[in-house]
Amino acid sequence: MSAPIPQQVMRRLPALDAVRVIGALAVVGHHVGFATGRNTGDSAVGAWLSRLDVGVAIFFVLSGFLLFRPYAQALATYRPRPRTGRYLWRRATRILPAYWVTVVVCLLVLPQNRPASTGDWLRHATLTQIYQHGQLRHGLSQTWSLATEVAFYLLLPVLAKVLLGRRWRPGRALIVAVAGLLVTGGWLVLMELGLLNMGLHTMWLPSYAGWFGAGMALATVHVSLRTEGNSRWRWLDDLGAAPLACWAVALAALAVATTPVVGPRDLAEPTAAQFGLKLVLYAVVAVMVVLPMAFGPETRTKAILGSGPGRWLGRMSYGLFLWHPFVLEAIYVLTGRPEFTGDPLDTFLLTALGGLFLATISYYAIERPFQQWGAQWPRRRRSTSESQSIVAVATAAN
Repeated sequence: MSAPIPQQVMRRLPALDAVRVIGALAVVGHHVGFATGRNTGDSAVGAWLSRLDVGVAIFFVLSGFLLFRPYAQALATYRPRPRTGRYLWRRATRILPAYWVTVVVCLLVLPQNRPASTGDWLRHATLTQIYQHGQLRHGLSQTWSLATEVAFYLLLPVLAKVLLGRRWRPGRALIVAVAGLLVTGGWLVLMELGLLNMGLHTMWLPSYAGWFGAGMALATVHVSLRTEGNSRWRWLDDLGAAPLACWAVALAALAVATTPVVGPRDLAEPTAAQFGLKLVLYAVVAVMVVLPMAFGPETRTKAILGSGPGRWLGRMSYGLFLWHPFVLEAIYVLTGRPEFTGDPLDTFLLTALGGLFLATISYYAIERPFQQWGAQWPRRRRSTSESQSIVAVATAAN
């Protein structure tokens, strides 16, 4: 007979929904800084705007945590692993429909993209636009990170099997983290040797294995604490109880990243060493943002971020990520504003609000219906307790 699943392991972590929108707004700020020409200036505002691409690190660490946790839970509680077919189907129905609509609108509507070639359509439809130079089209530049994340989605079932093994060993959290660091470290060495291209291969999954690995390691530790109360990792719960301290560390790491030590602020290529330091600093920021929302006791901060408005914004975050570059491009086209001009605050507000408006339409008209449809397949009979367990795990991973 399977061991009972502790409720504290299976429960959802609603405050993490707000972390999604933090990451999305950071990416919006980064793109606004570039569009208004502030990223390339010498001002302090430009320096901070140029490093708000740290939102991508937050997304990747969060994905590693949320998607790896059901696999760790299953092993720790003697339950079957998530079925690969169902997992991939749910990921596809969650990500692709809204993304494909965004691609169609951007390629057809934005004048900078006309006429779009057959190759443009095929590459963006299949999320393979990052595997050749210069294939990201207007309004779709942010999709490089989605293509990288989808590569992680496809590999995750295999990674879970290899890294977790057949028996639950909480110490494997270190193996998970080290594996990610080794992959990224080896990739950086190849860049330094000139065997990989800094303009192309910095978009591929191995560059960010350390970020995903950090999230996966946090997931393994989280399950260990909730199933066994492992004292080795208790300090993470203590740290999670102090969100302001965590965020102060994140802010300090980001402040270091605003300096030239991590490379140019514009699209010029950094050195491999600069890129590696940026990856490390961004990993610190992302972990320190996610950690207090996942670990520790229930705090007032968690209650606020996990409230109704926070959860709603979290649901809109994917649409905001998809649509804000289209809104930003449209602002410049419709107003006739020259490139690299404009007030960053006004442009940010217009872009964020316009993106949120389109994200709301996207969620209720596309994302939610497809998620509901995707959750109904495949159909098979289950016992009531098994169904409840699977629903809880699936909900935690969304």
